[in-house]
Amino acid sequence: MSDHHHHRRSPEQPAISADRGALLKTVIHLWPYIWPSDRRDLKLRVLGAMVLLLAAKLATVAVPFTFKWATDALAGHGTAPAAATDWLGWALAVPVAMTIAYGGMRILMAILTQTRDGIFAKVAMHAVRRLAFRTFVHMHELSLRFHLERKTGGLTRVLERGRNAIETIVRMVILQLSPTIIELALIVGVLMWQFDWRYVAVILATVAVYLVYTYHATEWRIGIRRRMNESDTDANVKAIDSLLNYETVKYFSAEQREAERYDKSMARYEEASTRAYTSLAVLNAGQAVIFTLGLAAAMVMCAFEIKAGTKTIGDFVLINSMMIQLYQPLNFMGMVYREIKQAVIDIELMFSILAREPEIKDSPTAPPLNVTSGTVRFEDVRFAYEPERAILKGVSFDVPAGKTVAVVGPSGAGKSTISRLLFRFYDLAGGRILIDGQDIAKVTQASLRQAIGMVPQDTVLFNDTIRYNIRYGRWEASNDDVEEAARLAQIDGLIRLAPKGYETEVGERGLKLSGGEKQRVAIARTILKAPPILVLDEATSALDSHTEREIQDALERVSKGRTTLVIAHRLSTIVGADEIIVLDQGEIVERGTHFALLAANGLYASMWNRQREAEEAREKLARVAEVDVAPNRNPPPVEDGTSADDATPIEAPADAAE
Repeated sequence: MSDHHHHRRSPEQPAISADRGALLKTVIHLWPYIWPSDRRDLKLRVLGAMVLLLAAKLATVAVPFTFKWATDALAGHGTAPAAATDWLGWALAVPVAMTIAYGGMRILMAILTQTRDGIFAKVAMHAVRRLAFRTFVHMHELSLRFHLERKTGGLTRVLERGRNAIETIVRMVILQLSPTIIELALIVGVLMWQFDWRYVAVILATVAVYLVYTYHATEWRIGIRRRMNESDTDANVKAIDSLLNYETVKYFSAEQREAERYDKSMARYEEASTRAYTSLAVLNAGQAVIFTLGLAAAMVMCAFEIKAGTKTIGDFVLINSMMIQLYQPLNFMGMVYREIKQAVIDIELMFSILAREPEIKDSPTAPPLNVTSGTVRFEDVRFAYEPERAILKGVSFDVPAGKTVAVVGPSGAGKSTISRLLFRFYDLAGGRILIDGQDIAKVTQASLRQAIGMVPQDTVLFNDTIRYNIRYGRWEASNDDVEEAARLAQIDGLIRLAPKGYETEVGERGLKLSGGEKQRVAIARTILKAPPILVLDEATSALDSHTEREIQDALERVSKGRTTLVIAHRLSTIVGADEIIVLDQGEIVERGTHFALLAANGLYASMWNRQREAEEAREKLARVAEVDVAPNRNPPPVEDGTSADDATPIEAPADAAE
């Protein structure tokens, strides 16, 4: 890993390199997971697997010898019978015994190999689980900036491929590469003992040429494999994105466009995959040719020796059997190299994510936040997402304990940025944010976020039950607590009308619920969390007027007695705030109560007047709709409570700042 990465890890969690082709480094980094210091049972499994591996390889090398002895016995080579009368029994007994021994050795070899694989499986899967867990935790440690830049579908693929790659590397190195090296060493020893150095030279030359060819062919295939993976990820991301936006696709009758977009990605995947399979065929054909030439050369040498009378037919069978037996693990070694190289490619992204430093980190000595009254203070806060574009330019204000302060302003003014900074999703470029006099940058993130409740503008729910989503506010809460929170959020009655009640599934991102129902669930889980500080980020801006008033009542009950910061779009919701801060271009341009700001006749007053005009126009439309009962003349319902006239000057399309 490069020098600028310094992440505190325990000995169990070594720093991980994302260098391409760093197979040895990868195996070294995986070793603590294969040989975990805190798991004696797994270490014993590794040792047991090694013993069985050696025993299986000894049995493997013995198999060709039983074949040789059976062949020699059938061909009449070997020890003469003690008496001529015994010849019939000897002629039958020895070949049969050798054939049985041959079969027995093959069975023993298979049993030992499978037992070894079974014993080692727990070790391999434990390593997979530990590293996948570590990556998942690390993804949550990374900053909001990282997650906004990455596509979720792509990240889940990285995790999935990385998980499979760890399993491949662990199993291939321990269960394929090591046994092959041991078998090759044993065969070289047997050939030196049973034959001579020429046979060893032929086999070593064959293996060397085979491995060199495999290496170069695999290196050529790696680029093809990488392109295949990239096109696969791209197709997967497009599919997820399209399905998450199912309703939008339907609104614009864009099914064909989406299908064509997906098919274009799949066409790239098809081309890359075809090249990958073609290159695999070239690799396999070359390997077969090289090995067959080596096998033929060794057998021709043995045939000459049989002709000269120095070797038996059994030796001919032995050399053939040993070479064929070597071909399987050697062929595996080709596959092992390919699979490990490909696994290293697949694991690259996972390792690069692990190597990435979290942008927001607790200092080693950070104390937990101690909330006494819940006073929030922004002191000369400066912030920019990109250095050349400042979002907040020296913002200072207080939210006194138990009071409500609202922040309003046009789109791009930096309103939502304020809530993100309070949660410390980003660190400041200048200034401080204090809670009860404690700088939030110097306390633990967990304790800070535990003290703040959030009701966001767009509530995204987990694809689980309503009970699960409300309980998310305080996981140890009882069912009674959950239902009491739902009652306070005015959703208990609605839940009980559903056939499954609290066990009703909400669908992916809560799509089975209406906007108002989702907001009530968000309020209920915040009530259950019972935080001393509350942030309402445009919590009613997406709702119709009737629902908004109901939600507003629930929010007022939640915020009673709590320090509350409201990021407001609909000004009617913050009339009763203790102070209203008006932001424009990242600076506070006005501040005061609702009536004081109206009297000042500035930016706030113009925003207020524009919204009142929009609401009056909407009410007039509603009255017209009541008079005009013809179904085809009814105006469409206004879901967000704003007119087109209203949307442009007050909330232009949100930019990156929001």
